[in-house]
Amino acid sequence: MNKISFNNNLIKKIKNFFFPFYKTEEISKIFDILYKNHSQDEKIAMFVGGCVRNFILDEKIDDIDIATVFTPTEIKEKFKNTDIKVIDTGVEHGSVTLILNQSKFEITTLRKDIKTDGRHAEISFTDNWKDDSERRDFTINAIYLDRKGNFFDPQLGVEDLKNNTVKFIGDPSKRIEEDYLRIIRFIRFALKYSHKNFEPSTIQALKLNLSGIKNISKERILQELIKIISLKNFRDILNKKELKDIFSQIFPEFKNLIRLNKVTFLPKEEFEKLNTNMLLALMLIDEKNNHEYFCHKYKVSNQIQDYLDNLHKNLKEYKISKNYFKTDLKKNIYFIGKNEIKDLAILIFFINKNLNYRDLKKLIDDIEKTTIPKFPYDGKFLIDKGFSEGKKIGLILKKLEKNWVENNYKLTEKDISSIIEKESKSNVFNA
Repeated sequence: MNKISFNNNLIKKIKNFFFPFYKTEEISKIFDILYKNHSQDEKIAMFVGGCVRNFILDEKIDDIDIATVFTPTEIKEKFKNTDIKVIDTGVEHGSVTLILNQSKFEITTLRKDIKTDGRHAEISFTDNWKDDSERRDFTINAIYLDRKGNFFDPQLGVEDLKNNTVKFIGDPSKRIEEDYLRIIRFIRFALKYSHKNFEPSTIQALKLNLSGIKNISKERILQELIKIISLKNFRDILNKKELKDIFSQIFPEFKNLIRLNKVTFLPKEEFEKLNTNMLLALMLIDEKNNHEYFCHKYKVSNQIQDYLDNLHKNLKEYKISKNYFKTDLKKNIYFIGKNEIKDLAILIFFINKNLNYRDLKKLIDDIEKTTIPKFPYDGKFLIDKGFSEGKKIGLILKKLEKNWVENNYKLTEKDISSIIEKESKSNVFNA
């Protein structure tokens, strides 16, 4: 396994060396347009941010951000009458998005801050790359890369990145006061890059500015939170007391964060399979309605809300049913679904201190190998028996299905006739 991993990493490094992302046909086309009537030696546009960090670390590159001396108006003029579409995504902040062959590239004018209030910044455009770097949050986010593969690193971020060090540019408190979201971003990057030794002054700055987070929109906070939870090594937060304490103060709703201690019983690859919804559930769900407050506070998507609501409901049913994963397993899978029952099993594993990984694996195996028959009756079956289409058919089918499940997925003709006759005479249909 290690040999395979080594070979894959070697292949990736060779590929990145000979075919770096900045030499693709699409990017070359964009830079050719940007550099039209300009010398290739000028610093007109460079890559910055995550794509540069990932390139240095030989990691997958998803989003590509480009910094440029041109204003949004000048960028639009340059790409006018080309097959590259320009979309306004943040013109007031100097950002537009280029779309070419369904690929998106965010391009932003160099900026410097004039005034900040912890939420929004009043900026002015500049052509000074060092000024632009000084307004960024961390040294590792101020590494620029030109189209030839040369770095411009005014804040010495390359060294910090290679040393897994997350460091604010300049005074940590000043950087945080410009945008309080940087407290949460620091947690994300410190986890992502396994930052180990924290400067006392940085931790103090983070703690002293915690009250400023209330000024940040809940949408921005939730976006950062999801990015944190999505990290493969999110579990490491429990081993970093400084980060854990700050994280818990920002998100007091995560009353069950301590449950993640049980990940030590799981193989690493199994923990990495847990999606963000499941991790939210582990930290939020209890026998009360703790998760509802979180969902309301952060206005989560309906998909997340429904997921947490259903898992909470299933947990309550499990608590009152001794045979939930025994004689009732097949029935529960039929009505709820295999994936939902597996997620419940995982939640119970983290809640119940007495369950070990072998117990969880057995539960999952039992769920996986359980075969569920298909309900053999439908509307046509009842129409053939003389019923007209409508509400009555749906109600009778539900009754048939309930009895079919309770009778081990079997119904005799006599059972069917009895149910139909009884339901046909019920008050529901005589009203």
